[in-house]
Amino acid sequence: MGLAYNVYLNSNRIYGCKNCKTHLSNHDDIISRNFRGQHGKAYLFNSVVNINSSEAVERNMTTGRHVVRDINCRQCNEVVGWKYDKAYESSEKYKEGKYILEAELLCTVY
Repeated sequence: MGLAYNVYLNSNRIYGCKNCKTHLSNHDDIISRNFRGQHGKAYLFNSVVNINSSEAVERNMTTGRHVVRDINCRQCNEVVGWKYDKAYESSEKYKEGKYILEAELLCTVY
């Protein structure tokens, strides 16, 4: 196992892990702020960096059944949200390949 190199984002507003401040995503990558996570408010992002993913599992969520995987901060291993792998409802297909980051687990780095 080699060294894990973190990606450093360059943007006016960067969201990071609340625990260790590792860069996770840009403000411009937010698709929607109209989501709820286990800890309250959550955001749907187009792309996220510096994460590790768990195994995919099926979960019943408020918008239906989805295949998701938890995502952890690569630096401190804290769970910061999840990734949508598959949505069964056609109206939810836009979430596939996208990420949820929970607001309570984030901080603004810049």
